[in-house]
Amino acid sequence: MGYAMPARLAFIFRQRCLSEAGRAHRAPSPPAIAFAGLIALAVAMGIGRFAFTPILPMMQQDAALSLAAGSWLASANYLGFMLGAVSAIRLRVRHTIVIRWGLFMIGVLTLGMGFTSQFAIWMVLRALAGVANAWTQVFAFAWCLDKLSAVQRPVLNGVLCAGVGTGIVVVGGFCLVLMRMNASSAQAWTGIGVIALIATAAVWPIFGGPEDAMPGKRQRPASRGRQWDADSLLLVLCFGASGLGYIVPATFLPVMAQRQVPNPLVFGWSWPVFGAAAAVTPLLAAGWTLRVGNRRVWTLSHIMMAVGVALPVFSPTIGSIMIAALLIGGTFMINALASMQEAQSVAGLNGATGLMAAMIAAFATGQIVGPLLLSYLIGLDADFSQALLIAAAALLASAYALSRSHK
Repeated sequence: MGYAMPARLAFIFRQRCLSEAGRAHRAPSPPAIAFAGLIALAVAMGIGRFAFTPILPMMQQDAALSLAAGSWLASANYLGFMLGAVSAIRLRVRHTIVIRWGLFMIGVLTLGMGFTSQFAIWMVLRALAGVANAWTQVFAFAWCLDKLSAVQRPVLNGVLCAGVGTGIVVVGGFCLVLMRMNASSAQAWTGIGVIALIATAAVWPIFGGPEDAMPGKRQRPASRGRQWDADSLLLVLCFGASGLGYIVPATFLPVMAQRQVPNPLVFGWSWPVFGAAAAVTPLLAAGWTLRVGNRRVWTLSHIMMAVGVALPVFSPTIGSIMIAALLIGGTFMINALASMQEAQSVAGLNGATGLMAAMIAAFATGQIVGPLLLSYLIGLDADFSQALLIAAAALLASAYALSRSHK
């Protein structure tokens, strides 16, 4: 009798441990995958790429950073992004390993921006953050869309794509608070780096399942023919055009707003507005892509984005810049949602990673060209008009090409 109670307790404890172990190895639910993807993209793009945008006016003020130097820092990030996307085409590592360590790298590299004032080191840190951003984005899109395809719930794809806008809102709102407190750009980088590391820790267990297939190991369905056909090339080029089209306002929107209203509590809202639109619209458009088709949605997003890009040229007021923020932010992630789903449709679930990586590499190339084009065109008066019109033209040309390819 004396040994019965300890034995019973030991049995209960053992059963609970086995139950916990079973739960630990259970595949995450579709909503958990969607929300983990949301956070991953929020860190990868909202921080790894877009943290620089709201911090740039702060760096101009307290670090005397010129607009040309800011363009070079932006281009360093985009160069790293392109190299990361190109390398992802051939990278043979489990998806979740890349996502985990890409997120961790972004947090550490962002944190590092606050601990130095050396421009050369900033260039290196932003370039490496671009590499980590691309790896995380490519593999998060591929892994999450693959897992979510089994349940056919479009709203979950929308939740995934809302991540970028969510990250932009968080970072933009955080910078607004810091500007109100007269904080430095170094404090902004440090705080955002801490936010990235906390978010990474939150989703680390979700991206730890042992069931992931190695990218590129399964064969693409034969019914679609060769992966690198003319249709695939069209997707790559059109996604590249969107990279060129949106990047000038996405990098310099707060700077453009600051020129109209110097008060940071006014111009600072341009970036959260952009992010809020990018967070909400994928949720609204997710079901629409099924009814209308990915390419038609993609086409319309490019037309609306072109209107937003060109608007500040013809109406350079704070109101027009806020409307541009809504139009560009609102279509920016619809463009990503429709294009990534179309890549999955064209390449098949098992071959989408390579096509997505090529599309994102083209997108990165457009991102590099945009700021460099701006630094060449702005002149002494720092006029954005020519670069914005070229960006709008690229978007309209892409929309025309996509409209001709509707099936």
